[in-house]
Amino acid sequence: MPATPQRRRTARRLTAGAAVLAAAAGVTALAVPAGADSGTARHRPGRTVEVQLLSFNDFHGNLEPPQGSSGTVEEAQPDGSKKTVEAGGVEYLAQSLRTARKGHPYSVTAAAGDMVGASPLLSGLFHDEPTIEAMNKLGLDVTSVGNHEFDEGRAELTRLQKGGCHPKDGCFEDGKTFRGADFPYLTANVTDEKTGRTLLKPYTVWKHKGVKIGFIGVTLEGTPDIVSANGVKGLTFHDEVETIDKYAKELNKQGVKSIVALIHEGGLPASTSYNYTCDSPGPGDGISGPITEIAKKVTPKVDALVTGHTHQAYACTIPDPSGTPRTVTSAASFGKLYTDTTLTYDRRTKDIVRTSVKAPGAVNHVVNRTQPKAADMTSLIARWNKLAAPVAGRTVGHVSADIAGRGANAPESPLGDVISDAQLEGTKAADKGGAQLALMNPGGIRSDLAFKASGKEGDGVVTYGEAFTVQPFTNMMNVVDLTGAQLLAGLQQQVSGPNEASPKILQVSQGLTYTLDMTKSGADRIVKNSVELDGKAIDPAATYRVAMNEFLAGGGDGFAAFKDGTNKYVGPSDLDTFTAYLTAHSSADKPLTPPKADRITVVK
Repeated sequence: MPATPQRRRTARRLTAGAAVLAAAAGVTALAVPAGADSGTARHRPGRTVEVQLLSFNDFHGNLEPPQGSSGTVEEAQPDGSKKTVEAGGVEYLAQSLRTARKGHPYSVTAAAGDMVGASPLLSGLFHDEPTIEAMNKLGLDVTSVGNHEFDEGRAELTRLQKGGCHPKDGCFEDGKTFRGADFPYLTANVTDEKTGRTLLKPYTVWKHKGVKIGFIGVTLEGTPDIVSANGVKGLTFHDEVETIDKYAKELNKQGVKSIVALIHEGGLPASTSYNYTCDSPGPGDGISGPITEIAKKVTPKVDALVTGHTHQAYACTIPDPSGTPRTVTSAASFGKLYTDTTLTYDRRTKDIVRTSVKAPGAVNHVVNRTQPKAADMTSLIARWNKLAAPVAGRTVGHVSADIAGRGANAPESPLGDVISDAQLEGTKAADKGGAQLALMNPGGIRSDLAFKASGKEGDGVVTYGEAFTVQPFTNMMNVVDLTGAQLLAGLQQQVSGPNEASPKILQVSQGLTYTLDMTKSGADRIVKNSVELDGKAIDPAATYRVAMNEFLAGGGDGFAAFKDGTNKYVGPSDLDTFTAYLTAHSSADKPLTPPKADRITVVK
């Protein structure tokens, strides 16, 4: 039987750094120890030990196996084809990690943020207490915060760390008080505007039989741009590299020479296969995105980088500023993968040996659903499902087939069309906002709408719990006045400014059409004369009533043009408009069919 979390924590304890405001950055095994001359030393037998670093990221409260394409990974085959593998679910993640730890006396488990937030109903209905309980049980030792840890604000994040019942909803189980996370959340680059202090601990040190490894945790500096203003009120988010370097020095002064950085920022590998080799033809050549520049700049004192945010899978080596390769990893999302990295620890230098890169130094493994389930996680899910059943099991609609949303490989998704149409229908009446069109941010669509969800039923029934999984934020709908010029500017911001490198294509309601020319660059990708509403070109001088969720209306995701909307009407939540639409437009006899997704014409 696997060791219990309590026994593991007796043997492998994490201690906070001496300075409350300190934090550290880290990067993997497989290159010379930090320091100019540390790579040439000969090692006596017994001088080094191998430390197993198990990691994952972007779990997002997916206790049950994710539905639809959100619960699959692509596996590259020897013949060049790709195989789709079902993966994920905390019963299988816990079992995978426990199996991986066998035979490894030095093993530490870390994560790179977004453990909670945008969670399915089973966790989200209870403010993610079930997920924190599951992370405690599976033996998570440390995690950085992600942007979604701020969805409910700083006070709620602090409660998840320290425990206590929810201030409004109270305790969810009679006689039980939420105890909080057994593992530390690290917020090295998140400080209070007034005091300058980090919100939570900036770093922690893992210790076992004389081995010490420091972990520094940061989230992306741009978190305020992708989280509601209330969620980050009173907080400042600092540069990732500067923060990591600062706390790496702090840890070195304390005698901690081995450092891992947990960074909630990521990259984009050239292939979507989890087993793609992104070091071909050379180290880091097969990956791009923000994490590549961060990895090239972070101090060589850091020995490994565990990353996230982009929901991609990669295990790469990217040279540090001294030119020495170090591993940079990400395990996709939703608990579908975990990464196993070997860190060779030198007891004399107290550093990680990175003298040579030996494959496989870091490997992503599938959390497959063919293995036995972890019994304690099965019990946890059953207990919380019983509490959620009165809400989760209510039928809200029917579908004839999977309606792709999160996993759609195109700018416009069928589910995006359904959601934007639902938002327009829920706000178009004169006394409900008078909307003429609706826009939906793609990041707010968290899953496909599956015909068969989590193996529970295959008859196309859509339950409230499944709808919640698709639209978990329950953002309030806003309807605002925008001039045609402002609307066009917002559409251009999909592919320019902060969104130029990684476009965020809005989902549009029926009647709005335009052409997206990806052969061009920046704002020119939106073919201006092509933008029409009900067959008529958008008039820059006219005023339009536009429906969108409050996050988008506040300028979230880089859409600054929408902040200038006036004459605001606040309507129902996006989830309520979605479920009402499903109920009104589907039945067991006439299920909703996937729309064509033909409103945006793409030129490649």
